[in-house]
Amino acid sequence: MINMTAQKIVIIGAGSLQFGLGTVGSIFASEHLTGSTICLHDINEENLEKARSITQNAIDQKKVDFTLEATTNRPKALKGATFIVNSIEVTPRFKWWEMDMEIPRKHGFRQVYGENGGPGGLFHSLRVIPPILDICNDVDKICPNAYFINFSNPMSRVCLAIKRNYPELKVVGLCHEIHFAHMHLPKILGTPWENLDIWAGGLNHFGAVIKASYKDSGKDAILDIRAKAPEYLEKMKTQNKIRYVVNTSVSLTSYILYKYGYLPYTTDSHYGEYIGWAHEEANMEGAMNFYNFYKKYISSEGKKIDRLIKKGKGSVLVKPDAERAIPIIEGILTDSNHDELSVNVPNEGIITNLSSDLVVECPAMVNKTGVHGVILGEYPKGIASLLRIEGSVQDLVVEAIIKKSKEIALQALLADPNVGSTKRAEAYLDEMLELQKDVVYLE
Repeated sequence: MINMTAQKIVIIGAGSLQFGLGTVGSIFASEHLTGSTICLHDINEENLEKARSITQNAIDQKKVDFTLEATTNRPKALKGATFIVNSIEVTPRFKWWEMDMEIPRKHGFRQVYGENGGPGGLFHSLRVIPPILDICNDVDKICPNAYFINFSNPMSRVCLAIKRNYPELKVVGLCHEIHFAHMHLPKILGTPWENLDIWAGGLNHFGAVIKASYKDSGKDAILDIRAKAPEYLEKMKTQNKIRYVVNTSVSLTSYILYKYGYLPYTTDSHYGEYIGWAHEEANMEGAMNFYNFYKKYISSEGKKIDRLIKKGKGSVLVKPDAERAIPIIEGILTDSNHDELSVNVPNEGIITNLSSDLVVECPAMVNKTGVHGVILGEYPKGIASLLRIEGSVQDLVVEAIIKKSKEIALQALLADPNVGSTKRAEAYLDEMLELQKDVVYLE
């Protein structure tokens, strides 16, 4: 078993305080990680110092047994690392994200959102994957046996690029979209979550509940989902119109359930990014409402953090989050053999009718040898056809990044179902490369 007293956990992107401090809080709450070293790393010196100061105050006040390091020097941060938790973005995040949403629409592309798929998702990938590959290059040289846990989006493309460039690294991607199923399936089925066996998966932000059963009876629950979920989702849509509920737009989710027979475990803004006709069914207004809410939320949280720091109360921000990185680390250290609902790992026979050269989202089992995806078998044929299209796009996007090729980036655009014009694709690519020339480079 791994020596639990000798861990060094590096948090890359710790200057994003909501993420960094939540991760630190989860480490503090772990009895298995006591005595470990926590290393905070970010390239933003000001935010890194805030994170360091808050964390040190929390260590002093809570009297917990951890050694704290903080550095902008990545090789120094990675030296001796056993676990790395990554969540970087290229700043200013919202400036680039708004380009990813608005410029495609200017060129007539009717993408739903623009974060992970579609023409906007291409440029998000072009910005963020190269610096993540640089990080992984250092990991490969300095601490090749460390586990690399990624939270950065576009998740599937990020993890696929790492898989292709550094196939020996121990990498797992984590996303909390499965919480949609956790929140709503007990209400739909009238049974506690603890009574459900759920097998859900696909691609990140593009997955569905494909198997479900009741633990007490062993009865298949998929037929009940098909029978009961439509009425529940219709009520959700009505409530959204009345109450302006954010990030619960389910018009496309409902359509997929009606026409394909399986319930997506995410909302319109994510699932619709990969489908050319999604704009006809998705709640586009709801997707934008969520973006505007999220932007305001991040801004208000940043101001709240600054106020607490000025009052000397920043340590209250160090509290456990709901993410699964630390439970997975604990599971590896303790050989727990516990189940995880949703991880992103290479498709090594997990979904048999999708390409093996993809990173898929699936349940997993965690033990001392790592994170092991649960075999889901054959994915439902109808929605598998949609996933295969996106898989082909991801293949080209990652290839364009690795080869720094404008030609292959254009091919990725032309393969994308959100793009229906060669001339507009070329004009869009040229404009975005000029607008984002400081952060995107292709030859």
